[in-house]
Amino acid sequence: MNGLGKSPNILACLILVAHGMLLPLKAGAQADDQDADADAAPGIPSAAELEAAGATIGRIVIETQNVFDTTKPGESKSIFRLANRWHMVTRGSVIEQQLLFRSGDRFSQRVLEESERLLRVNNYLYDAKVTPIRYADGVVDIRVWTRDLWTLMPGISVSRSGGENRSRVELSEQNLLGLGVKLRVTYVENVERNSTSFEYFDKNLGESWTSAFFKYSDSSDGGTTQFRLMRPFYAMDTRWSAGATLFDDEREESFYDLGNEAAEYRSETKLYTAFRGWSAGLINSWTRRWTAGVVHDDRDFSAVPDGQLPSLVPEDRRLIYPFLGFELLEDKFQTASNRDQIERTEDFFLGTRLTASLGWAAESFGSDRDAFIYRLGASKGYGSIKRKALFLSSWASGRVEHGESANTQVGVNSRYYNQITEKRLFFMTFDASWGNHLDLDNLATLGGDTGLRGYPLRYQTGDSRVLLTAEQRYFTDWYPFRLFRVGGALFADIGRTWGDNPAGGPSLGWLKNVGFGLRLGRTRSSGRGVVHIDIAFPLDGDPSIDSVQLLIESKRGF
Repeated sequence: MNGLGKSPNILACLILVAHGMLLPLKAGAQADDQDADADAAPGIPSAAELEAAGATIGRIVIETQNVFDTTKPGESKSIFRLANRWHMVTRGSVIEQQLLFRSGDRFSQRVLEESERLLRVNNYLYDAKVTPIRYADGVVDIRVWTRDLWTLMPGISVSRSGGENRSRVELSEQNLLGLGVKLRVTYVENVERNSTSFEYFDKNLGESWTSAFFKYSDSSDGGTTQFRLMRPFYAMDTRWSAGATLFDDEREESFYDLGNEAAEYRSETKLYTAFRGWSAGLINSWTRRWTAGVVHDDRDFSAVPDGQLPSLVPEDRRLIYPFLGFELLEDKFQTASNRDQIERTEDFFLGTRLTASLGWAAESFGSDRDAFIYRLGASKGYGSIKRKALFLSSWASGRVEHGESANTQVGVNSRYYNQITEKRLFFMTFDASWGNHLDLDNLATLGGDTGLRGYPLRYQTGDSRVLLTAEQRYFTDWYPFRLFRVGGALFADIGRTWGDNPAGGPSLGWLKNVGFGLRLGRTRSSGRGVVHIDIAFPLDGDPSIDSVQLLIESKRGF
């Protein structure tokens, strides 16, 4: 159970049960987790009044809370006090570095809200609140409240989706010494390969906005080396960005037919990028960003030595090209809870976003062909996430070679949220992609690992696909051991692929399933993972598939 078995919360649960300390269920527990009032302290002028008065920021008070609040009756337990002692709370300097304001700056509610969002992105924080607490003589003091999550994650986990099991042995620390640094050592065994990996990530290298990421993986079929050094556009008003990435990867890949491996090939990828970006900042709620860079994308394919399956080898590609990118972004966000998480603050982007990236690869640059490379994207949110909201996005990518399209893909996605009651939500998502002259290593797949929960993984393959999911989500006040929030879902999925599977038979047409599941939202361990325990019933497909599918996995949302 990815994210469940590996969590020290499970060990705490077992200890609690052994000592007969199962806490009584309590309704309305959301307030227990949000110790910091989102509103300003009594007597403080409103945000609009502070901005109109030209208030400046005075003291910034950082309040970093431990994993458990042992002053509360429900959390005044020896096991929780022990966990707090073993946990190193995030340092105040780490929190302060990520704020977009400093003492002496003009007060801006927008900047305070954006700082909250930046803090909530961190996997080692459960929540963050930034509020005025005192105002006098034109100076407003600000309180920054955060609550930590347990970040040392040793353990063994097992997950299941698409009829296949995956096991993991891991030791990770998401907040080393309270500095926000991530270290992880992992061994993973799944249907494709066994691998041992090491990861390092520092989001704010040297108390700057530059991030550093390194990963090395040794696998049964190859290995991966990945490095990234980047200063991103971290805020709406950021004026520049820059970065470089390196990705070397060797592995064996398989084509699937009806969930079974049908053919294979070996892949070697060398992908290097470098870029520089600039912007005039946030102007009238809009940000425009330009990016220029260079890409070296070299992909070699071959037959698997002593392979057990038929060989189906994609065509080699070597593309070296400069590119120019543009992004238009609207500053429009809303917060809510009980959407994709359980009783946890969630940030949603409802603004307009347009992206474009154009590149030119030429044989004179070292490429194996002349090609025009493009990527386009657009997204926008409608309505209010607190009631009904619709999120739409679309994208297109591909190449133009000798006047003809290559690896062309066009996709659309929609997500619809309709709050029925405080504890019930109707959710629907639609995802579709159309492909033309796709690279053999970039085909569209559909199965238990991509949202069609009643079927084996990669059950269908083609050049186009569509998936529609409808869910009735339930959020409860059940808070067992004060470690997990509990929810549930009734769901139905329907989808299909179009186009030929080069390693299998034709599409089986529309495939449907229905099911139900349990959701466990972690409130004390790092990340925003939600454990899914689903039972799905396929309504179509070939006679060989099981009539019931059990899925146990951890996802980023409900």
